[in-house]
Amino acid sequence: MNSRSLRIATRRSPLALWQAEHVKARLCAAHPGLEVELLPMSTAGDRLLGQSLATAGGKGLFVKELEVAMLEDRADLAVHSMKDVPVQLPEGMTLGALLAGEDPRDAFVSNAHESLDHLPRGAIVGTASLRRASQLRALRADLVVEPLRGNVNTRLAKLDNGEYDAIILACAGLDRLGFSQRIRERLAITRMLPAIAQGVVGVECRADDRQLQDWLTPLHDERSAVRLRAERAFNARLGGACQVPVAGHATAVGDRLRLLGLVGAPDGSQIIRGEAEGTAGTAAQLGLRLAERLLADGAAPILRSLDIEV
Repeated sequence: MNSRSLRIATRRSPLALWQAEHVKARLCAAHPGLEVELLPMSTAGDRLLGQSLATAGGKGLFVKELEVAMLEDRADLAVHSMKDVPVQLPEGMTLGALLAGEDPRDAFVSNAHESLDHLPRGAIVGTASLRRASQLRALRADLVVEPLRGNVNTRLAKLDNGEYDAIILACAGLDRLGFSQRIRERLAITRMLPAIAQGVVGVECRADDRQLQDWLTPLHDERSAVRLRAERAFNARLGGACQVPVAGHATAVGDRLRLLGLVGAPDGSQIIRGEAEGTAGTAAQLGLRLAERLLADGAAPILRSLDIEV
């Protein structure tokens, strides 16, 4: 192996730093002698906490500065929560590795209530996600769903300060940070469908950096790659944005792949659901097929009402 020092661009949040350190450790274990340093950065998504992601510009706000650093050769790779990565990568960038997925479910977190069903009428539930808010309102129209931005630690602190009766976070993030004990209920996928790619960490790099892509090969998990081909194709056909509640999750059993998907109205008044099955080798086609089915079943008017072209 040629000697080289790698620079990982990462957000400064505790979860992002954990993920970057995890990738660093995996790289160093696979390639003894490799030098890897972290370059923590503040992204627009971290700074614009007064706005919802939908109005501030979408999930791409969490990755753009990291991508610019790589394109300008100030960094070699970036580590992301794949649910934050837009469907379309910038020209010259590629996903060098997708790590094995962790728990994809959403977590119900509360200090006083043991489950979503045990929340009293009028309880205040915090979430930054239109996807979660739509499904929450469909499940419990009697709840008050309020915006909640910030990193995991900040959101937990707001719950502890009494600003919310409960909050919804990703199980994977809580598990990675050692907060599994804060989870009161891991919400079933059939009840609260996760975000596209939830629970998967991805490594982005320049498409022309072949040596780095070779070094990332031991970190890559093909099961995650198959799952994400279906989910991201589904999301791309539906506009690929976070301005609309879109959810999807694919599960592989042997060579078979089952994809669940939904599009919801922000107020929860409509939830268009569907599922499709196929082979792992046709994952992307499976995602497109399910998206077309949901569009035909009533998702198209919802998307158009939110200025999403379909």
